Amino acid sequence: MPEHARNKEQAILDAAEREFLTKGFDGARTTSIAQAAGVTHAMLHYYFRTKEKIFERILDEKMRLMGESVLTAFGSPGLPLSERLRQGIENHFDFVAANPDLPRFLVNEVFARPERYEAMRQRIRWIMNPLLADLQRELDEAAARGEADPADALMLLLDVISLNVFPFLAYPVLEPLLGDLAGDRTRFFAQRKAENLEVIRKRLLKTPQR
Repeated sequence: MPEHARNKEQAILDAAEREFLTKGFDGARTTSIAQAAGVTHAMLHYYFRTKEKIFERILDEKMRLMGESVLTAFGSPGLPLSERLRQGIENHFDFVAANPDLPRFLVNEVFARPERYEAMRQRIRWIMNPLLADLQRELDEAAARGEADPADALMLLLDVISLNVFPFLAYPVLEPLLGDLAGDRTRFFAQRKAENLEVIRKRLLKTPQR
């Protein structure tokens, strides 16, 4: 594809992502997407045919990026378990921080359009299944060596996801409780990332005996 065509396609995807995250799938309008992207409505349909095709492309890209960020860290068996945990938790937190509206959007879409659930489930299973088998083996080996408490890899990842996603979902509700932190989102989320890592490490890893 020529460079100018790739640029137009990316402009459409960027505009569509903002439109979907702000208004949801049903509320998004291809005319608004085209206007925001600086292309004609006919050109948008030339590249993507339907709103559904644009949505699927964005969803695939987000799932791919999440898979790469999480698998790159948690899927590195050559690293010590503590380092794998650190990289995995921080990479996932950073992904959510870069896409703070995505979790709420996905949850809303599943409730609003249950038929999307299977497509999302397949994408998530593609990320999770190879990771879970490898991580469970590493956790079992660490427990056998006395370095960590026994743990279920699925429950561990659910803990990580819950801890990392909640601050972004709940920030509007939490903001009145944050005091001085309310004026410094960057500092608040940096503290949450560090706290989440510490919670998981204390839950799982054993302190070496002196």
